[in-house]
Amino acid sequence: MNPPPRNTLHHVKASTQYKREHKADYGREQIEILYEDKDIVVINKPTGLLSVPYPGSKARTALDLLEKIMRSRGTFSAGHRPFTVHRLDRDTSGVMMFALNEKMQKKIMDSWHTMVTERLYHAVAEVSRKALPLQDSGLIDDPLAQNAHHVGYVPHDKDDKTKTVAARTHYKILLRGKTHFLFELSLDTGKKNQIRAHLASKGYPLAGDENYRAKTDPFNRLALHARTLEFDHPATGQHMKFEVPEPDEWAEYVKKGDPNPQAPVWSAKNPYNAELKQRQRQMEKALAKKQEEKQNPPRLSAKQKSRMDFIAQGKFKSGKK
Repeated sequence: MNPPPRNTLHHVKASTQYKREHKADYGREQIEILYEDKDIVVINKPTGLLSVPYPGSKARTALDLLEKIMRSRGTFSAGHRPFTVHRLDRDTSGVMMFALNEKMQKKIMDSWHTMVTERLYHAVAEVSRKALPLQDSGLIDDPLAQNAHHVGYVPHDKDDKTKTVAARTHYKILLRGKTHFLFELSLDTGKKNQIRAHLASKGYPLAGDENYRAKTDPFNRLALHARTLEFDHPATGQHMKFEVPEPDEWAEYVKKGDPNPQAPVWSAKNPYNAELKQRQRQMEKALAKKQEEKQNPPRLSAKQKSRMDFIAQGKFKSGKK
């Protein structure tokens, strides 16, 4: 278990706080380089690590770690450094590619849909009470919108006027369990939260997905993994395929089933959630008390002042009695 984290004054999701306290490599995740040449690099990104930075964030990213590795090897320069060509969600693990110069980045992004011949994800999803019957394989092509928290969703309300974008997800059910399915998925479009939103809209939220109200979290992570990336090399034309399997326990879990799952940490039924809320309330009270004391510092009576020197009076006013 990690050492107790420093208290923060803002609310954090229960799942995030739990990982801070229990995930062995939280904040220290590392990437694995699967392939590298002068034009591209292919990596295996762990769950919990951002792919690339976003405005205002100081969190570590796969891009940062790759730059750090290149600098340590002496191969980093203004003209030879990693450039983003696609992304994976923070909690999604698996295979991803970076270009190693700006010219190659443009070439890859301009030809992504023709140069990439296969990009497969594996996911464990719950079979909720609202789950719609699904054939063994098919296409989900419902348009996606984003809510105020930038989480993708499929609008079902006719009065919902939120702007939508086209999204197409191909799926294949690899294993059907009593409580969960193991899916294989590929994308015609790469929209934010696309797989998660599409499956959740059909009643199959991914295990470990707090954003889509999953009721199970058997692996203490989002059960989504970018397993396969197959493409024609943008410079040489050589056909390449990289594959990193998801953990074996995913398939074993689906086969076994989980009729009485432990409530996930974000559920009101989980004691950790209640404990976290209590801690947050205590922090808020302590902050409110501190602010009140700052606005209304204690006052010394004339008698008290006569018995204290200047330093003692300062300590009293600052609360260091």
